[in-house]
Amino acid sequence: MATEINNRYSDKDLAEFKALITEKMAVAKTHLELLKSAYMNDGNNGTDDTSPTFKAFEEGSETMSKEANTQLAIRQEKFIRDLKNALSRIENKTYGICRVTGKLINKERLKLVPHATLSIEAKNMQK
Repeated sequence: MATEINNRYSDKDLAEFKALITEKMAVAKTHLELLKSAYMNDGNNGTDDTSPTFKAFEEGSETMSKEANTQLAIRQEKFIRDLKNALSRIENKTYGICRVTGKLINKERLKLVPHATLSIEAKNMQK
């Protein structure tokens, strides 16, 4: 395997990963926009004429929902940032190299977690 001798993925491999990451980023941005629009929605479900108890429950539920959406949006923004960083590593040809061991991260791992910067070996050392 020539890629392991150079200790980096081939340009062909990097192009495949770039396509995968670009696709994941587009989906992630769409999800982020949905979360933001859900958060910005006033959530008025027409409960003005219902019992005060139900209205209080509805407002509590709305607050919890906004908090959950905010947390999801923050996680999504971090995911997008991690994907952008992965694209930068592709550009400078350091993508797929474990930042702890210096070895290549398994291709299957990168397909599942394209923004990974640690090999399974290094990840297990953290535990």
